[in-house]
Amino acid sequence: MKPEPFRIEPIFSPRIWGARSLAPLFPEKTNLKVPVGEAWLTAVDCRVASGPFGGKSLGAAWDEMPADWRGERFPAGAPFPLLLKFLFPTEKLSIQVHPNDAYAQAHEQAAGGRGKTEMWHVVSAQKGAQALVGLKPGVNRDKFLEGLDQNKLEELFKAHPVHAGDTLFVPAGTPHTIGPGMVICEIQEYSDLTYRVYDYGRVDAQGKPRELHIQKALEVTHFRKSLGGKVSPLQLEKNGATKLLLAACRFFATERWECSAKCEICADPARFELLVILNGSGALSWQGESARFQPGECWIVPASQKNLELLSERSVTLVRSYVPDVAVLRAELHRVGISAAALSQVIFD
Repeated sequence: MKPEPFRIEPIFSPRIWGARSLAPLFPEKTNLKVPVGEAWLTAVDCRVASGPFGGKSLGAAWDEMPADWRGERFPAGAPFPLLLKFLFPTEKLSIQVHPNDAYAQAHEQAAGGRGKTEMWHVVSAQKGAQALVGLKPGVNRDKFLEGLDQNKLEELFKAHPVHAGDTLFVPAGTPHTIGPGMVICEIQEYSDLTYRVYDYGRVDAQGKPRELHIQKALEVTHFRKSLGGKVSPLQLEKNGATKLLLAACRFFATERWECSAKCEICADPARFELLVILNGSGALSWQGESARFQPGECWIVPASQKNLELLSERSVTLVRSYVPDVAVLRAELHRVGISAAALSQVIFD
């Protein structure tokens, strides 16, 4: 089967804190009757929109995908590893925390047994937008419960003002919430495990409060050391585009590319890659074939893809995500002159 990039259709998920317009990323999604909080770009239930797997679910396509499409790192039977989303909050999300893999494997097999480390890249933000990530120094379990009992939990968090282009890293075990007035591209382990701690007294459409998971949240929360928060991107070699390494860990690595003309996308035989278009339009071109793209779209690039180029009609901004070999990534960047200190700011072990 001849490798070629293909597009994935998103799934839109209603959320109590969501938006009734998803423009400009999805201009057809306006005046919505029910608020939509998330666009799942790589759910296994998403439909493949183009290429030889067109019409199949992403999960079915992944199971049938030849090894040279998936990459050397993903043997047959391996689950799809990355979940990418857009988030559209117009209210605060619940205060929540995610378990790590070890806890999920021991306690959450029915939910897939995978933990959830994630990162957020801010696509747009209104003035005053902020996220709470990690606890202030000295906040232990007892102080956390006291804040919860007094409805003062937010006061115990580190507040991060956010602007378009910012990146935040949120490892498993780090309590957090996202405020209103922003659009976020989220990259994470393929998991939907969330332990909700506080939900501001909200009720759903049936008048019922959403379930809380306080005991599990306490078991997985890092109290001794606050992890995560804002990340300063690392400038990469330009080579036709302005490229930033936003964040990397053993689960994912994500870059931001800004392309104003033609730029080459070099595949790696070890892994497939995901491209998410944030703004701009143009076409992907490979071996005499081409396909147009627009904002909001997610594309898979096979590991063995040859001669792939992005042709920009207007300035294009995209994020490129993949599952890295962290040691190899660190060594490659160090080899081109990036210091160990700089790498430690964006690559998390």
